Amino acid sequence: MAKIALVQVQPRLGDKTHNIELIERAIRSTDADVLAFSEMFLTGYTLRDRYHEMAEDLDGPSVRKLDALAKEHGRWLIAGMPERDGDRKGVLYNSALVVSPDSEPETYRKMVLANFGPFEEDLYFARGDRMPIFETPVGRIGVEICFDIFFPEISKLYALEGADMILCISASPSVTREYFEKLLPARAIENTVFIAYANLVGTEQNMTFWGGNQLIGPRGNLKAGGKPFVEGLVKADVDLNELEVARQFRPTIRETRKDLMERLGEFAQSDDAE
Repeated sequence: MAKIALVQVQPRLGDKTHNIELIERAIRSTDADVLAFSEMFLTGYTLRDRYHEMAEDLDGPSVRKLDALAKEHGRWLIAGMPERDGDRKGVLYNSALVVSPDSEPETYRKMVLANFGPFEEDLYFARGDRMPIFETPVGRIGVEICFDIFFPEISKLYALEGADMILCISASPSVTREYFEKLLPARAIENTVFIAYANLVGTEQNMTFWGGNQLIGPRGNLKAGGKPFVEGLVKADVDLNELEVARQFRPTIRETRKDLMERLGEFAQSDDAE
């Protein structure tokens, strides 16, 4: 049975070398097939004007180093980073880097940017528009980043397109903890998928992140969870047979109404037209 590790350690703000060392240390500490790290783990989250300085494209030195680690150790690694668009100069994304033993690096780019309270992501990043699904040892994974999880249409589309698991990497401060603790099991139940959550932990500038890494089964049951506010590693087996059982008891994918999904698309188009 394949294993996933949700790594809850604090990166050092602006120190990519140190943070890659943390990733390598985590690889050596576990036999998990897939390791996931928080949003912006490569650089830390509260960089603000330094995002442009520290961003890399998929040929960047940090990306290549992580790709080499994945191939050397035969693991999948998923970690947040500021990504520079290789084709459009000056365009950055809040991205999840995905590297694996046998393919080239890829990214998921955050689709819904946080722009309220202490969050200013729209000042620095463009919005992503791709939803790749990655074939991993723990099943087909669709990736989301933090605020994305508040939008059920993203998770629903992943489930309809065949995802077995949705991995949400996050930089959620303590003031938003209660929302995530409610939303994560809800997304699992309504889509009958595994939900994996890898959140930032520790303090950066004036923000304290609560961690709370966890794996939730497709019936909303907590499979494994870490302690809030402390560093650690949450490792869990992933039994994909649980998906079939969950979908027999709650056939939410089978009963999803295409006409309602089409209406949602029409609403989005009319809003864009305005």
